[in-house]
Formats: sequence, C-alpha cells, structure tokens
Amino acid sequence: MLHALEPKDEYNRTLEQRVRPPGWSNPEPEGPYNLVVIGAGTAGLVAAAGAAGLGARVALIERGLMGGDCLNAGCVPSKGLIRAARAAAAVKQAREFGIVLNGTPTIDFAAAMQRMRRLRAEIAAHDSAARFRDLGVDVYLGEARFGGPDTVEVDGQPLPFSKALIATGSRAAAPPIDGLHDVDYLTNETLFSLTELPQRLGIIGAGPIGCEMAQAFAQLGAEVYLVEAQHGILQKEDRDCAAVVETALREDGVHLLCCGKEMRVRSSDGTVRLQLESHDEGYDLSVDRLLVAVGRAPNIEELNLEAAGVDSTEHGVTVDDRLRTANHNIFAAGDVCTRYKFTHAADFMARIVVQNALFMGHSRFSDLVIPWCTYTTPEIAHVGVTEQDAEKQGLDIDTYRRAFSEVDRAVLDGESEGLTKVHCERGKDRILGATVVAHDAGNMISELTLAMNNNVGLGGIGGTIHPYPTQAEASRQLGDEYRRTKLTPLVESVLDRWLTWRR
Repeated sequence: MLHALEPKDEYNRTLEQRVRPPGWSNPEPEGPYNLVVIGAGTAGLVAAAGAAGLGARVALIERGLMGGDCLNAGCVPSKGLIRAARAAAAVKQAREFGIVLNGTPTIDFAAAMQRMRRLRAEIAAHDSAARFRDLGVDVYLGEARFGGPDTVEVDGQPLPFSKALIATGSRAAAPPIDGLHDVDYLTNETLFSLTELPQRLGIIGAGPIGCEMAQAFAQLGAEVYLVEAQHGILQKEDRDCAAVVETALREDGVHLLCCGKEMRVRSSDGTVRLQLESHDEGYDLSVDRLLVAVGRAPNIEELNLEAAGVDSTEHGVTVDDRLRTANHNIFAAGDVCTRYKFTHAADFMARIVVQNALFMGHSRFSDLVIPWCTYTTPEIAHVGVTEQDAEKQGLDIDTYRRAFSEVDRAVLDGESEGLTKVHCERGKDRILGATVVAHDAGNMISELTLAMNNNVGLGGIGGTIHPYPTQAEASRQLGDEYRRTKLTPLVESVLDRWLTWRR
C-alpha cells in the first residue's frame, strides 16, 4: 500500500523520485537469486545491501515507498516535527535563562512541516531505488507473493531463489472503538501530510507514538486530548520513570484521560466527537482531528504464505531463534515477526539473516540486547529488565537510582526532573536492565547497553572517567554507589586498623 505523499510540493516530489521513481523499469531476472528480499524498509534494505556487498545475487521487492515506515511515516518525520516542537518550547522557556523576547513569538506550523519534508527528502537518498541498483541489487517495484516454496512472483514475474527474507513490516491497526470506522481519522501514515495545525487534536493511545505526538502538537500550540484505556502512560516502561514523562506532558498542556472506557466516536459538524468515561467521570468533547496511535498489524495478507510453507498468526510470521520460518529457506525480520518494532531492532535482525541464510551461520535473535527510546521531553530510554519484569521472572536484583537533581550538568541545564535506574544481579554488579528518563536519555542508554553487551559491570562504569560536567555522569555515580556497597563493616574495621597502624 502506498503512503499518501501530500502535499504535492517539491520536497515530496523529490522523495517520490527517490523511493518510488515514476516510470521505473523492473529488471529481467537471469537465473535464481541467492536472496530475494520482500519489503524495502529497514530490515529489507540492510539485508539487501549487506548480501550484495558480500557478492550475493539479490532481488529487493517493494510495493510502496522504499524506506518503509521509518523514512516515510515514522522515525524520520516524527523526529523532524519533534525538533520543531522543542524549539517552540525553548522559546517559551527563554525567560528562565534571562533571555527576554520582545513581543509574542508565533509558530508557523506549515513552515515546520515543510522543513520536515525537506529533510526527509534529503535523507531519502540513502534508501533510494537508484542507490540500491548501484549497489548491485535488482530492485523490483510491485506486489510480491510466493508462487511456491522457492519462488516469489512480482506482478506475475517469477523470481526463483535459494533463500528469501520476508521484511514487509507492519501498519497501524484500528482498535475496536464504536463508530471509529465512520470518521476520518489520522494514523502515522497520514499525520505527516498535515499542513495546518489542528486547534484541537484527539489522540487515542498513550504509547510511544501517542505520547510523542501529544507533547509535540501541544508545544506547537494545539489543544491536545490524550486518551488511554489503561492507568497511566507508556505501559511497558518503569512506572517511576513513566510518571516523570506524564508530569511533563501535563505541564505542556496535554489533557490526559486515563482509564478511558465505553468510548464512542462520531462525526459532528465537521469535527470528531469523543464520548468516554475516565476515572468514573463522563467526557463529551469535540476535536478537529483524531489520531489513532494504538496497535500494529503485520503486512502479510497478500504474500500467499501457505504456498511457501510459512506459518503465521495474527501477530505476524512465525520464526525460530535463528529467524527461520517453517520453511527453513525463508527467513523473516523486522516488525513482521517481532514485538520489538524498532528500526534498530530490524537492522540487527537483518544482519542475523544475512549470516544465517547465506553463510550457514547460527546467530540467534535472543542474543541481541535491544534498547529503545521514546522521544518525549524528557526522553525515556530502556534496556533489559524493569523491576516489574524482575518480579515476574523471579530475579533477585539490587536497584541503584540517581536523580538528575543530583547531577551538576542537569541542574545547570535546567533539566533536573529525571532519573537513572540500574538493576543488577543481587550482590553483584552485573547489569540486568536500566531505564533513563532525561533530556538526552536516548544517547545515555547506549553506555549501559554496551556494558550489558560486553559483560562490563556497574563497577566498571564507575571506574571509567567521564567528562565533567555531563549528564552521563549519573551512570558513573551509580557505579560509585555500587562500589560503596563493598565497604562492609568487616572491611571498614580492617581498613581502620591498617590506617591506624600507618599513622
């Protein structure tokens, strides 16, 4: 399915020329391919480029826009919009830093969206059909389906293969809300086509997308109503850290309606009417636009998986730990087969596929240490287990916590509301998980992920010199805190006697 490229300005025309060139001629296949890749999102692009770079004959098939959700309707446009929103928020906070602006600043939403489209078109060169053709990949634009256990058809053209990769991603799913199908609602696939700021924006779902967009649109001047069926936001995150983000959203003006139930949606005089109960209080409100940001569905319906002997469920393609399907010559990677629906997860899954499919490798998905980040302000980033996970799994842990109000750089930056939590194996410094909620959490989580991936304990981080002052010092300070736990009464007594003798 093609994403709608609206408006039809010069930047979207450039984007189209790169990721869906009009008049593109598919190549004529010559013999079987080492690897046929279905889907040119992150997983497909990484696998195709990697395999071709190692000398394999590779076919890459895309029915929509190359670059997938990440480039066209996900990571790239959302972060471009978030950056504009953060700039708007910084202007509003300027007086706190002694900067007085004359007059009232205005926000040009259309210009912010134009900037996003311009930068997206620039970045699209990395994912373009021409670039991958030049890398030696046969790029096919069209609908793919399996013709058998060793053949993929593209618009009727058979492509025989030795190995294949399903990397078709996922799409926004519509939750079962009364009346939703009768209204014109937005998803991530259409949100970034807006050129006018909705004065009132309703958002259903307080997961990462919902929270990011709720805060960004509120900072840009919209009145935002964020509806969540459960209690609180970001249900997969540490509850203490999620509470910090929730406070920030409310301070930015987001109206948070948690525990929403009995929801009904109706069209009403050019607006969307939301009716629901939240905390036993009834709400009946109208919004100009409605964004649905809950649930994803795998893109598998048109693939004819049965013909290839590939098993699937409503959650996607079924794979083993080596990312093989029931047909061991066919692999899957990315959103279509995992709950980790992140660009970076798809990237590294694709690397596993190249090793295992082409070089008889035995790399395992379960060996990956996968962090993630939600790009609110402050950001919330996570890796490994949370306290709730540890309790469910019966893990004995020690938790080390550092508030950014105790970190000098965070105080100086006026960004002291967050914290870092690190969970270690009980009595040891082996890191099992961590969550950081801070203005640069997405970068700070990488140090902790690197430590976990290379068996560096919290004490090792404490023994690593960090530049002063930086917010990353929070992790080093937790390393110091761990080291102090080794100073037992017995050790203190021995040290006291030694130092007394040395006087």
